[in-house]
Amino acid sequence: MFTGIVETTGKVVAIDRDRTNINITIETPVAEELSIDQSMCHDGVCLTVVKVDHEKQQYVVTAIQETLDKTNLGSWFVGYEVNLERSMKMEARFDGHIVQGHVDQIAICTKVEEMDGSWKFFFEYDPGKQNITVEKGSISVNGVSLTVVDSLPGEFSVAIIPFTYQVTNFHNFKKGSVINIEFDVFGKYVAKLLKLYLDEKK
Repeated sequence: MFTGIVETTGKVVAIDRDRTNINITIETPVAEELSIDQSMCHDGVCLTVVKVDHEKQQYVVTAIQETLDKTNLGSWFVGYEVNLERSMKMEARFDGHIVQGHVDQIAICTKVEEMDGSWKFFFEYDPGKQNITVEKGSISVNGVSLTVVDSLPGEFSVAIIPFTYQVTNFHNFKKGSVINIEFDVFGKYVAKLLKLYLDEKK
């Protein structure tokens, strides 16, 4: 379980294919504190640490085909900057929202607007998967807990303050960037329960 409050970023230093899987080596100072079997959130994707090199400040995670099909991990490259968050501590303050690290689908950045001190990012996603956003609701974009500004079927926008822009990989986003989105878990439960209720009424 995560909160969507990105701790730091890491750099992809190696990508090795193993049949349909890929093993990704990431370099970050946080690696000094990691251990094998630990869960880490990578651009919103929960992956398990399978190898750690504390001396080199590197660790390895494995992405299977299911993950590659539903996220943007297949487009990562050596040098790619990735948002990182370790799993939440139960005794800590809950500063973001509940992020499971289970990406629902990808989205495409359609526009970036500079707002005289902040930025507004617009995204489009496939509405056929029955996921929705609501204005002022929560959404995870590449693992960053954010508030929805504009909400339309298959489209939404978020506003980014300078701090978030600098410490996450939002500063790399441009028109056409492919990002991972996880919709609010409570909203997903409500939508499914409502569908079941309406189906029973037919």
